[in-house]
Amino acid sequence: MSPLNIIFVVVGYFSLLLCISYFTGRKADNQAFFLGNKQSPWYVVAFGMIGASLSGVTFISVPGWVKSTEFSYMQMVLGYMLGYIVVANILLPLYYRLNLTSIYTYLNQRFGRVSYKTGASFFLLSRTIGASFRLFLMANVLQITVFDAWHVPFALTVVITILLIWLYTFRGGIKTIIWTDSLQTLFMLFSVGISIYLIMDKLDLNLSGALSAISDSDYGKVFEFKDWASKQHFLKQFFTGAFITIVMTGLDQDMMQKNLSCKNLGEAKKNMYWYGFAFIPANLLFLMLGALLLLFAQHQGIAIPERGDDLFPMLATQHLGPVVGLFFLVGLMAAAYSSADSALTSLTTSFTVDILGADEHDEVKTKKLRGRSHLLFSFILLLVILIFRAINDESVISAIFTVAGYTYGPLLGLYAFGLFTSVQVMDKWVPLVTLIAPILCYVFSQNSMDWFGFNLGFELLMLNGFLTFIGLLIIRRKTVKG
Repeated sequence: MSPLNIIFVVVGYFSLLLCISYFTGRKADNQAFFLGNKQSPWYVVAFGMIGASLSGVTFISVPGWVKSTEFSYMQMVLGYMLGYIVVANILLPLYYRLNLTSIYTYLNQRFGRVSYKTGASFFLLSRTIGASFRLFLMANVLQITVFDAWHVPFALTVVITILLIWLYTFRGGIKTIIWTDSLQTLFMLFSVGISIYLIMDKLDLNLSGALSAISDSDYGKVFEFKDWASKQHFLKQFFTGAFITIVMTGLDQDMMQKNLSCKNLGEAKKNMYWYGFAFIPANLLFLMLGALLLLFAQHQGIAIPERGDDLFPMLATQHLGPVVGLFFLVGLMAAAYSSADSALTSLTTSFTVDILGADEHDEVKTKKLRGRSHLLFSFILLLVILIFRAINDESVISAIFTVAGYTYGPLLGLYAFGLFTSVQVMDKWVPLVTLIAPILCYVFSQNSMDWFGFNLGFELLMLNGFLTFIGLLIIRRKTVKG
């Protein structure tokens, strides 16, 4: 595809999103921005959350991951389902019972103001980093395919990327995102399906032939039960997947804000179950795409790139023809923006409510604060993306889960302690506990092979939460909450 054709695709795509934003954002007040007036249809929320969860990271990194880990990622995906069950039956009832706008308000009621601010701050840090990673992928592809040819600097590419997101989210917030994410999920899954079909056609394979070729190749292995030292061991992957879902969905304002926009708890739980089940075949599609890309490269004698993240972009834009290139671009935009737009909205919500302490009943003041917060985090995302481009040297998906293990771990410990004990803590010491736990995790991760005979992987999240839990026990008060 020529750069001019790509520009036409981008303009057309965003014209559609801006049109949806116009109709959903008209007369939107703070309640609409934060919770969609609690009128979102659960099935629309569920479908849109698939795209928000998969993101541009999954679109690029998961297919490339097949090269080194085959289909073992499905072990983690199966663990996700256990996590969704926990979220639906433990966390959602709590949030609806307390009628929360920000889920971190619970920490204020359970422990105190310092714990509340600490939990919200960890979310803001985690989601800012995660959203920046995802947006980096999209901006980088646009830079390579379009703006490099026109000698446009990468910083300007990022500015354009974030400006487009801001334009269709600043009025309607979550009320707009519920619908734009559903449209973008449809585009993303359609793009993956079409790409798989076209690659199979080039390999002269039907569906059964493609499945047989993958099974007979070096990329079809799903389960690892024997090698406990391996990061791909089933138990490690399964339970890590469950805990990642609990923290990155159930303890994440971004994902929970969508659930809290449903009409009632019953519909929110239906949304969570259907979304969880749909996540399994969706990830299978991405892994199948990755295997077929590798088989195509071998068949054509194309050198497989060293970085897995480069596999799909390289083949789609250079070797598979303009049709696959078109669907790759549309799918990547859909995946990247469906995650980034909700992240920007949730960051705005958490900062406005949790940090600035906006009073939702003061409509004018709160609207002004959320408008400024929306601009602030747009600028912060710009800076973090530029920093990430300068220093990143590992697979993006691995980086995100590693970061989540350090920054979401304290949230896991705080909520587990609050939900499963009645013990009160010395609120002022909570920040110290939540800082020490990740530091200890880093020490463990650097020495785990020498100390335990295996490398710690994504299970750092569970260790981090456990250490936070122990730290909270140490700073407990003598009095017990009734």
